[in-house]
Order: sequence, then structure tokens, then C-alpha cells
Amino acid sequence: MPKMRAVDAAVLIMEKEGATQVFGLPGAAINPLYSAMRSHGGIKHVLARHVEAASHMAEGYTRAAPGNIGVCTGTSGPAGTDMITGLYSASADSIPILCITGQAPIAKLDKEDFQAVDIAAIAGPVSKWAVTVKEGAQVPGTFQRAFWLMREGRRGPVLIDLPLDVQLTEIDFDIDTYEPLPVAKPAMTPAQANKVLDLLTASQRPVLVAGGGIINADAADKLVELAELLQIPVIPTLMGWGIIPDNHPLHAGMVGLQTSHRYGNATMLEADFVLGIGNRWANRHTGALDVYTKGRTFVHVDIEPTQIGRVFAPDYGVVSDAGLALDALLAQARERAQRQEVPDYGVWVKDVAQRKATLQRKTHFDDIPIKPQRVYEEMNRAFDADTVYVSTIGLSQIAGAQLLHVFRPRHWINCGQAGPLGWTMPAALGVATARPDAQVVALSGDYDFQFLIEELAVGAQFNIPYVHVLVNNSYLGLIRQSQRGFEMDYHVQLGFDNINSPETAGYGVDHVKVVEGLGCRAIRVTDPADLGAALEEAKVLAAQHRVPVVVEIILEKVTNISMGGVGIDTVMEFEALAESGLDAPTAISVME
Repeated sequence: MPKMRAVDAAVLIMEKEGATQVFGLPGAAINPLYSAMRSHGGIKHVLARHVEAASHMAEGYTRAAPGNIGVCTGTSGPAGTDMITGLYSASADSIPILCITGQAPIAKLDKEDFQAVDIAAIAGPVSKWAVTVKEGAQVPGTFQRAFWLMREGRRGPVLIDLPLDVQLTEIDFDIDTYEPLPVAKPAMTPAQANKVLDLLTASQRPVLVAGGGIINADAADKLVELAELLQIPVIPTLMGWGIIPDNHPLHAGMVGLQTSHRYGNATMLEADFVLGIGNRWANRHTGALDVYTKGRTFVHVDIEPTQIGRVFAPDYGVVSDAGLALDALLAQARERAQRQEVPDYGVWVKDVAQRKATLQRKTHFDDIPIKPQRVYEEMNRAFDADTVYVSTIGLSQIAGAQLLHVFRPRHWINCGQAGPLGWTMPAALGVATARPDAQVVALSGDYDFQFLIEELAVGAQFNIPYVHVLVNNSYLGLIRQSQRGFEMDYHVQLGFDNINSPETAGYGVDHVKVVEGLGCRAIRVTDPADLGAALEEAKVLAAQHRVPVVVEIILEKVTNISMGGVGIDTVMEFEALAESGLDAPTAISVME
């Protein structure tokens, strides 16, 4: 039996499991793992500037392509605690990432030694598994179980903590006979599929809610096939955006309080049956549950048993992998279609299309400072259907979800539940690492952008190009309220020669100078007429210099991008502002 250090076995297992991209920072307690990665040569490494950022890079890498598992590494103590936000974000969105931390030697544990924190106890609540390995011989089995857990059931992250002496322990291990553990998936039965279809076909106005579980199962094509076979409109969730192209006749729009469409909410309110597959009924999607559920029959399909009934009790629930559920539904639906036992939903589909055609937002504004609606209009024009968007929380995400267009799964990479500030930039670097030939476009507000901004240097060092659209509504402007309503009182300095003035500086940061100081390129836009050219220039600069390119767009300080209300019906009342031509600013402004 071959003899090797435990860390050598760990690296060989990572290679065989297909986890060959690491983001992290070395340090004394994790350096043996780094020496193993260097000696075996099958793993690529991107040196992050902060360990939290490394965890978000790993998230972006996993989210970007089927089968990916991003890995992040750090030394003992604060490196592990820095990873907690990434673990929480990945866990909340069902994203498998592997976090590996160094640890003080076994004899130093529980003695308050330097940087010897019980990271497994800290990480446990936000991981599928968090473990400190205390025997070198257990390293292979621990890594094998970790990969199995990350892929089994509802996917999620794992943290493995490796004490220094455990890493260096010599063990017997044969990688040639190692095999990943098989992953079993629950599957919808034919009887369950028929029950679902019985409930669906008894309705007059059904919709399908397509969640991120469909993307995790790589089953978007099956969902579209089922929708087309039955002629059922589809409402994607924010995590499922891209499962069905935005321009597909059966795309009914997104629903909810913020990241939604007016026509989507209108269709949801008219529906009498909802089949949710791979979704969580997240509160930003549902709003007030009494409004969302009233008068509708609900079926919920999810791979995680405890998700069924977590938010509200469906009329019928099925525990199943989304892809296997769609296989079962398609098989039964095809038989029913052959027997002509599928209702004609043509009138309902036409009604949905009519709402989509008429309840659109106004986006073309020539105002200076720029209105955000114009930004997304120009982005839709500049970036094609193959563009991969990356975004976390804030008004930028809300406006982007309302106004951008996505046409393919894994082309909207979004931090859905946790929403940590600073997530976008490192996640975009992870996405661009996984998809080096793709046009990757990140979207941030000015406050989110300043968290982990140092990671732009990673893009410059490792030649990871992408375009970062920075919408900045805190750069200039004071707000006052008069008897006529909200008015804008701008202190506009066209030369921006007094950037550090409290009246014009927003958060007091000249982003262009900072970005260029980190080795990247930046463009500032103040006139909407220049937006298209700036976005085109950014694409050219990113391709030419192989670095991130930031396009900072100076927005008005307040705008009428909806932050929503207490229920999906309240959003529609607010949306009428854009249709009326008033475009009155609201009190929503500086929250990021």
C-alpha cells in the first residue's frame, strides 16, 4: 500500500472528485496542504486577498457550471471565521463548496492556543457538515464523505478542519482504487406524477413556479418541455431565473415584492393552481402569504423533505429531485397528451402574453443625473443572450431583476437568501474563472462595491477579465421635500474636481482612482447618451487587457425602483407611476 502524508491523500481525492480549483490564502497551519497541491500539480489556485472573498469566489465557481465544486482554503483561527459568511451564503442557496482550514496541533486544542478556535462548532449551523479531523487515517474517509454530502439531497457546503500534525501524519492510501460514493436521489413515482397532473388539469389558470433546484438538477430543458407540452405559463424565482428564456411565449414574469415584474404579479393573482418545483417559497417571492395563497391550489416538489410545509402547507407535496420529478411528470403528461386528456389552456396563455405585452416598465429617460431604468435598457442592448450576470443584494439587484433579460440557466448568478455586502466582486471572479470564455457582467451599488474591493487586484494579478457595472447613487445630490412632493437639488460639478466634498462625494471614495490603483480599468459615465459607448468600450478593454473593467454610472439619488410592499398586489399599484409618465421619485434611495 502506498504511504503518503494525509494532505497528499486529501489532494489526490480532490483531484479524483473533480474539485481542482482552489481559492484561498496560505498560512502556517495550512501550508502542508499547499505543499501537497504544489507537488501533485493537478489543482489550480487563485490567491485571494481576504478569506471571506475566497469563499465567495468558490461560490461563484460552483454556481457557474454544472458539476463544479469550488474549494476555499485558509489557515487556522480567523481564516475559518472569515469563511462563515460564505458558508452561510452557500448553505442558504443550496450551493456545494468545500472549505478547508488549518488548525493548531491536536495537543493544543482546548487550551486557548494561538489561533486555535473550535471552527467546527462555529461553522456547524451554516454547513451540511463541519468537522475537525483528529486522526490522520481518517482524512481519506472524511474527504470522501464530504464530497458525498455536498452532492446528496439538498446540496450545500462542508468545512473540514485539519490540525497541523494530522496533515503531516503518514498514512497508507491507494488513490488508484478510490471511488466517489454513489449519490442516491429521491424520485417522484408514477402515482405521484398522476396525482399532480390530476390537480393541475382540474384547474383553469395554472402556472409553474420554477426554482433554483431545477438549475441544480440541470433540468431546465425538461421544465421548458413540460411547460410547452401542457401549455402552462412559467414563473421563475430569482434563483431560477434563466430556466426559461425571458422571450419565451410561456415566460410569465417573476413575482414578488422587489425582484419581480408587474405582469408577473398580475398573472399570479389571476392563477388558480401553482406547481412549485425546486423552490423555497421565499418571502421576497411570496410577500404576504394570505394574498399569495388565497384562492389557489398548491403543489410543492422539493428534494429536501423538511422544505415541504416549511413556509405554508401545500395541498399536495412530493419529495423528489427536480430533474427526476420532471421526468415522471413528462412521462405521464405525454401519455395524457396522446389520449387528448390535456385541457386547452390557449385562452389563459393569451391572457398572460397580453399582460406581458402591456404592463412593461418605462426605461428610456434622458435625465442627468442618470435614471437607473436607462442603465438596464442600455445593458440589454450592449450584452447578448450569452452574458452571465452576477449580483447580490441592493437596489442594483432589485432594478436589475426588474429590467434586465436572462435567457439561459446559470446566466443569472445571484446570492438569493443571505445577500452579504461585498459578495458580487469575488463571486464574479469565481464565475469568470469557471467560464473564461464567457462575457461575465457584475452589478453592484456603490456601497456593496466598497466591501472586499481589494479583490479587484486578484483579477488583475491572475488576468480574470469581466465587466463590473457600478451604479452609484451616492456620488452627488441632496434631497429635499417641498409641498409639490420630492424634488432633486443637485450640486453637479461636471469636472468632479471636488470629489471629497461631503455634498458630492457620497461615501467619499473616488472609485475610478481606486480601481485603477488596483491594476484594473475604469470608466465613469454621467450622461445617458454615453452609456452604450462606455459599455462597449468596457468589453473591449476587458478582452484586451484581461483585467476587470469597472463602469461607474452616476445615478440620481432617489428613484422609483420599487422596494415593494406587504403583498404582491401592492406592487402593482406602485408600478402605475411609470406608466403615468410622472416617474415621481420615492423615499427609497440610499439603501444598498
